[in-house]
Amino acid sequence: MPAPFLSSEEYDERAHRLYDAGDYDAALDVLKEGITLYPSSVELQVGLGYTRLAREEFALARQCFERGLVLDPEHEEGLVGLGEALLRLGRRSEALELFARARELGCAEDLDLMLSMGRALYREQLYDEAREVFTEAVAHHPTSGEAEAALGYTLHRQGDELSARRRLRRALELEPHLHEARTFLGHLFYDRGEWQRALQEFETVAPEDHFDTLAIWRVLELKRALEGHEPGSERLAPWEARLEEIEAAIDPIDELLAEIEGGVAELEEGPADGVVHRVHTADGLVLSGSWREIVRRLRDARGLPGEAIAQFMRREAERERARSGVRIPTDDPEAFLRASARAGLLRIEC
Repeated sequence: MPAPFLSSEEYDERAHRLYDAGDYDAALDVLKEGITLYPSSVELQVGLGYTRLAREEFALARQCFERGLVLDPEHEEGLVGLGEALLRLGRRSEALELFARARELGCAEDLDLMLSMGRALYREQLYDEAREVFTEAVAHHPTSGEAEAALGYTLHRQGDELSARRRLRRALELEPHLHEARTFLGHLFYDRGEWQRALQEFETVAPEDHFDTLAIWRVLELKRALEGHEPGSERLAPWEARLEEIEAAIDPIDELLAEIEGGVAELEEGPADGVVHRVHTADGLVLSGSWREIVRRLRDARGLPGEAIAQFMRREAERERARSGVRIPTDDPEAFLRASARAGLLRIEC
């Protein structure tokens, strides 16, 4: 006897599990199959939209969300998803209207939806709007450390460092295991010259839970400077081992090829137009030269001159993605810098 078809709810649940596991291709296949059987399922259409978003297929995502909203014009997830797709397509005013509509319908009760909306605004550097959304999220979910941390990151982008630190500390009081928030707070203390407090925050996260190599470098630096430990000492060994573990995950052949390709590209582009670019960082540095030279100088300014450029870009991209969800390409210096500018990490003058 043939097996019965899955229900639309079962298709949705199966796709959700695949999506949460990061298997977007398989989730897409499940949703497509489900929609052929249940074309009037709003949940499947909206789920397909979010999967398209995750695959960065923004125009297709928009179509999926629009089909879902035809079936249910007040579907809050559909409104937020369509707003995010439109933001990615540069249609800000329409996106803001959709977000406002979703909030009018009461989506503030759904923490995940509010965080998704706020992060979408944050990615587009709409920090005032993101702050408003995260503030509402905190008000409706006062025990959410994740909402507090998101508000803290946004306040930092707006230059309100005092409030940012306060929000991050509150986030960690609520959820002590928010490692990204704790590491970010450590960086804020480090940048203020509060070395002991920075080291305390960095060390609260176990070495095996660190994925930010800059934080590990700073732990090693501070433990040598403040506690007098020498390289290779027992107290530094776990941190040195973790740094080696992360860096070993990068294929040295790929790294070498990336360096060679980048060098060749720089040689080819230099005589072609002689363009000198200029970039302003958030901490006041002005860097000029070819795209690759700017990345190299940015790397040197961060205190890691021995690090390969490709590795530096990958580390910075991973750090930003962990903190804000923003994806920054690492295969080309120009793409890396332009995406960093869109994320609000720097400003390109020319």
